[in-house]
Amino acid sequence: MQGLARDSRKCVCCEQAVVVNRVGDTSAMTYAEDQPVPLVGVHQVLVKNQFAGLNFIDTYHRSGLYKRDLPFILGGDGGGEIAAVGSGVTGWNVGDKVAYMADGSYAEYTAVSVGKLVKVPEQVDLKNAIAAMVQGLTAHYLVTSAHCGLIQEGEWCLIYSVGSGTGQWAAQMAKLRGYKVIGTCSAAKEEMGKTVGCDELILLDSPEGKSYADYASTDLAAKIMEITNNVGCKCVIDGIGKSTWEISLKVLARRGIWISFGNASGVVPDFSPLKLAVKSAFLTRPKLGDYVASREELDGRWSEVVDWITTGKLAMSIDRVFPLAEAAEGHKYIESGQTKGKTLFQL
Repeated sequence: MQGLARDSRKCVCCEQAVVVNRVGDTSAMTYAEDQPVPLVGVHQVLVKNQFAGLNFIDTYHRSGLYKRDLPFILGGDGGGEIAAVGSGVTGWNVGDKVAYMADGSYAEYTAVSVGKLVKVPEQVDLKNAIAAMVQGLTAHYLVTSAHCGLIQEGEWCLIYSVGSGTGQWAAQMAKLRGYKVIGTCSAAKEEMGKTVGCDELILLDSPEGKSYADYASTDLAAKIMEITNNVGCKCVIDGIGKSTWEISLKVLARRGIWISFGNASGVVPDFSPLKLAVKSAFLTRPKLGDYVASREELDGRWSEVVDWITTGKLAMSIDRVFPLAEAAEGHKYIESGQTKGKTLFQL
């Protein structure tokens, strides 16, 4: 193993990290300063993190909705500098500025397989690069690949929650692909929702004292069908889940595709496939890992996203940065629906 970035204030055999020893609410997370620095395996590098990303999927891991072996360190994306290089690694060097997608990013150090790692160009801020990992690359595969070509330029695409997180990225990318975009967001996020270039933006009320959208507050399906002259949307990108699945089915165009990729309001309940027969509809439940499964695919998606960022075609939004020790507050924040962009933890 080559190199190890040393911090004169702390022994390199221990690190700060957020550990889940049991699943549950935010009290299940423990902030510890005595975790062992991970060993670097073959074809891995050790990243000294400057920031870790907060994504909704982190709350699913913490709560137990998505099962993980206990105990585990939270987090799925982050970035910083390479502190050490394992055997069999070429093309990556100590000191390189990198971002990555890998488990265990809520930590001072993370061991990352080189297949999950990208180099961050000098002209791209590290915070923006981390935002472009899980959220940006998720939006990219949703808009470019997950619909299997069932939507073409000039056809309608519905994207929920364009005022926050992945929805912001997806709306902008959908416009870059030539789709007509209907976006939804809560009235509390109207200002942010207007920045992403939707052809139609539908504002929704929020439950009392909350900032997330109440999808039962209006007849959303009727509004969408009116906008599309009763044709419907050839693609629906749905990260909300329980509150929107029936709306998504209602507003699909004939032979349209519903991309159900998230559970922000809860899990979609079981339903009969006969519901798809009404419009000969397609349904997919994709995940990011299957769309960056090779080095070539990861590099291809990453380079296009970076190009859009550096040429000003994508507007970046870093919402809040919490200290890692306040990870529980970060989780409460994202679950409250207040986020208006990428939320990060700083180390």
